[in-house]
Amino acid sequence: MNTKIQPISDGIGQEIINLDNVSILELDKQEIISLFRSNGILLFRGFDVDTGIFKEFTNLLSIDFINYAGGAFSRRVINGDETLLSVNDFKSEIKLHGEMYYQQNIPLMLWFFCANPPLEDGETTVCDGRQFFYEISSSTKELFNKKKLKFTVSISKEDWQKKYQTDNLNTLKEMCQKNNTHLTVNDDQSILLEYIFSAIIPSRCGKYQVFINSLLPTKQLSPKILKFEDDSEIPEEVVSELNEIAEKITTEISWRKGDILMIDNTRILHGRRAFADDQRDIYIRLCSPAFSF
Repeated sequence: MNTKIQPISDGIGQEIINLDNVSILELDKQEIISLFRSNGILLFRGFDVDTGIFKEFTNLLSIDFINYAGGAFSRRVINGDETLLSVNDFKSEIKLHGEMYYQQNIPLMLWFFCANPPLEDGETTVCDGRQFFYEISSSTKELFNKKKLKFTVSISKEDWQKKYQTDNLNTLKEMCQKNNTHLTVNDDQSILLEYIFSAIIPSRCGKYQVFINSLLPTKQLSPKILKFEDDSEIPEEVVSELNEIAEKITTEISWRKGDILMIDNTRILHGRRAFADDQRDIYIRLCSPAFSF
């Protein structure tokens, strides 16, 4: 195939660039899978892609597409398809994180599609959770090995019905049970959710330790809901250390129209820079790979 393959940046991923009007649907699937397994993140650039082709291409390599029930943000459904969502509902920075790591059942793989790039800024940020682990000080690693983290969130009846896309308490209870989340229902049917998790996890293949979680954006956007399991605070110097590492090892992806980004959500953290214009339109699909890691 007339494509060029090069690293996205010095430390991360591979970029597959169309040189000769090749259809993205004609790319060698086994080559994509092989590159993805070894890199965890691929950027497809220069292909003629619209929303329909994006869906067709992602369907070739993925299974178990999910909607965003229980998700932390508000997301717009595209063309009536609940597995195709816009990630543009506010414009501020989102720090590096794993997708939906505030619950047990995460999408193992993510696809992003640039329907329209921003006029400026709004880059997607990525880094390798393996590298992040290696950069963390031994004292912070020890702290995270000793203490798990805990999300504690209070949600009104109206808000949880919207967030979980149901008004049935039994359905909510089932969802929480499947996600290993402790649910308390109050008299007014507002709820309290508690979810305990490790900041550092073994990689899917079991050979590596990976720092991947939602700690940094939670501390940025809703700091009070995240503490250690014993209800002690996460020290400010630890959060500062993690933010410094994140900036040091971050790669920025400046979007071009039609770009597709394929991410291993068990290894690669992602986020985004702030932006100001209304042009930026990036879509996401949440799924599992149709192949083994």
